[in-house]
Amino acid sequence: MSGIDWDRLARDLAGVLGAGAVCRELPIGPVTTYRVGGAARIGVTLAAVADRAAVAEVLAAHRCDVLVVGKGSNLLVADAGFDGVAIWLGSGCDGVEIDGSRLRAGGAAGLPVLARRSAAAGLTGLEWAVGVPGSLGGGIRMNAGGHGSDLSACLVRAEILDLRAGEVQHWDKGRLDLGYRRSALADHHLVVGAEMNLVEGDVEAAHARIAGIVAWRRDNQPGGQNAGSVFTNPDGDHSGRIIEAAGLKGYRVGTASVSVKHANFFIADRDGSADDLFALMCEVFSRVRAGYGLALQPETRLVGFGLGPWSDQAG
Repeated sequence: MSGIDWDRLARDLAGVLGAGAVCRELPIGPVTTYRVGGAARIGVTLAAVADRAAVAEVLAAHRCDVLVVGKGSNLLVADAGFDGVAIWLGSGCDGVEIDGSRLRAGGAAGLPVLARRSAAAGLTGLEWAVGVPGSLGGGIRMNAGGHGSDLSACLVRAEILDLRAGEVQHWDKGRLDLGYRRSALADHHLVVGAEMNLVEGDVEAAHARIAGIVAWRRDNQPGGQNAGSVFTNPDGDHSGRIIEAAGLKGYRVGTASVSVKHANFFIADRDGSADDLFALMCEVFSRVRAGYGLALQPETRLVGFGLGPWSDQAG
């Protein structure tokens, strides 16, 4: 991004957070589940005790783009990197508290952790989350779900840091406007924490459901360097089925390939290229549209790329 003095911005952020919380040219790609892609101009880690308003003031003063990374499980960053400030939640931001049927957790808490902790407490409603390797914050942003449920089924409210306004806001579920793999949250919104209302149930039954979900995912979804489903499912169908019907299982572009186990999972080779993954997404989209008249929409969050062929095909 032209016009930004990155060295000065890094110094200003370090003045608020301490030098150990700020890093120039911090790689993002290796901490995503794809494990490919470039670096951010600046990387910042926000501990629970950080002066969040002061951080927001610095970011606003420099008019820079921000990217909340989380656990990077639904993120593909271009090989050229991100021309802005990448933000992680750090120490003290992953706590979990259970009070009766209410579960409160920090934005950095892992969804599998929440699934297992709630099951151990005899609460049901989050078992599906055991197979989603993301954070609560990222899960709320995309209304993560699976196995017939999603976060909107149990979410009560979320605590949001508005990085433009420099204030913490409390959003109820209505304001979050959760839908299929979407929410009202924007790039400058960071989920600090959330509260969920679960259902009291049987501990053994909850553990059995978790075990069944883990086994199903092991049998039906690939391992390796991937970020889960690449495209959202069109109404009444599944993108994996459509991509497989188009004969694209195993299809490869450079160092990226369509999984032979599940066609809506794309696999990055070790030391591969994020740009190859993006090119593969574009090619699969174009072939499906040509063959079936369907315009698949990315579920993967794409950072640092140009517009894909789906950009004018929403809906």
